[in-house]
Amino acid sequence: MSRRFTATAAASALLVLSMAATAADAITLPTWLHFGASASAPAATSDKAATIAAATPATLAANPLPPAQLPNYRAIVQSQGPAVVGVTVAGLRNVGADASGGDEDSDPEAEHFFRFFRGIPGLRLPPQGAMPFRGQGSGFIVSADGLILTNAHVVRGAKQVTVKLSDRREFAAKVLGSDTSTDVAVLKVDAKGLPAVTLGDPRAVQVGDWVLAIGAPYGFEQTATQGIVSAKGRSLPGDSYVPFIQTDAAVNPGNSGGPLFDSSGRVVGINAQIYSQSGGFQGLAFAIPLDVALHVKEQIVAKGRVDHARLGVTLQDLSAPLASSFGLASPSGALVANVVPGSAAEKAGLKSGDVITAVDGVPVQVAGDVSGRVGLAKPGERLNLALWRDKSRSELSVTLGRAEPERGEQAAAAEGGTLGLAVRPLQRDELRSAGLDHGLLVEQVSGPAQLAGVQRGDVLLALNGKPVQGIAQVRDALRAHPKHVALLVMRDGQQIFVPVSLG
Repeated sequence: MSRRFTATAAASALLVLSMAATAADAITLPTWLHFGASASAPAATSDKAATIAAATPATLAANPLPPAQLPNYRAIVQSQGPAVVGVTVAGLRNVGADASGGDEDSDPEAEHFFRFFRGIPGLRLPPQGAMPFRGQGSGFIVSADGLILTNAHVVRGAKQVTVKLSDRREFAAKVLGSDTSTDVAVLKVDAKGLPAVTLGDPRAVQVGDWVLAIGAPYGFEQTATQGIVSAKGRSLPGDSYVPFIQTDAAVNPGNSGGPLFDSSGRVVGINAQIYSQSGGFQGLAFAIPLDVALHVKEQIVAKGRVDHARLGVTLQDLSAPLASSFGLASPSGALVANVVPGSAAEKAGLKSGDVITAVDGVPVQVAGDVSGRVGLAKPGERLNLALWRDKSRSELSVTLGRAEPERGEQAAAAEGGTLGLAVRPLQRDELRSAGLDHGLLVEQVSGPAQLAGVQRGDVLLALNGKPVQGIAQVRDALRAHPKHVALLVMRDGQQIFVPVSLG
């Protein structure tokens, strides 16, 4: 295939050269390039070239698209590259709770493998206890006094963080704070006069625009890759606060935390994730929009933590068949698939099957538009929602709640009362790996749950038919002291119901 393409391209190039040279009478071609033409052929060729030249402007004029202008990637790398850093981390991880002790960015599959498949006969697990780990990621300097943005998963569990600049200077970095909900972390190094990136507006970037990623894939520092924005407002499982920018710029392990530049050399996002069935880049990369990252940074710098607003719904994009079934003229909006009991959404009157068409007067095209708006809001803020319900338009106002802070990896698991379960919320990467948008990981089993057949490593999805969104929901269900509960768990990719007797 490649040889055929090369030969065809070469013949076409020669043909173009022949027409251009003959029309200008500037180059005398050898006889063998005339493809068997006689001595009188040049005049005929000149007539044909003139005809083609006369037709070309009219053809171009009919094309409404302007000619493409490639960005000056060299200038972007030279001006912004010095502000891109490599991030090296080291520390200890509790293998008994974390299941692998390996670094997620260098071995993204190992942690999920050991977490979900422990207990299989013949499977050799690493020794229990604290195990050392090392990892590599990327980041970028946002202020000359040493503030650096990266991904939360890059520095997760790190006891030692080292930042390396493009000029080979190295600094010990302090983690000011990290937010696993958005996967953003803020680092600080003790230095002044550092080069800083130019910040841009991710809202101005459109699908089809050129972008450039700089980072340290597989530890190869200051690596630049280019592509285009292939989608905006992407919602991924477990990422309720982030409307991702999807690109086809090559991003691999080690790129995590590095900047995504627009065609003018301004940062518009943080490279965070890839979609891959091989562990390497396969054409789909996702970046956290810069406005979301800066919102997190401001809170971390001000108070060391991030308070997220919570609507309390599960949203999905509309397809054309779904839109038609709901009586909508076009598949624009965010479909409410589930409303969390006791959430702000339920209190405001949102129902499963509602379609959110606008937030505060701004039209909603995809579910990520709502997620992004909620992600930038504060707990207690009021949002005005335009809805499509029962094939008619309506409006309601919702006062956003406060999201429960996520438990760190060292936090103790919550006991499920007399149920006999120790569970914890699944991290975002675990949800993505399992293809879920909610669930609690069973870390220890005893008592009634163990007798019923629940196993360590199961994922608790629902209790008595209601999707489990958090540990508090399990506790609330047990306060009435029921004699029986029905658990829906996922095991080895299959969902099964497990009846548990508590009497």
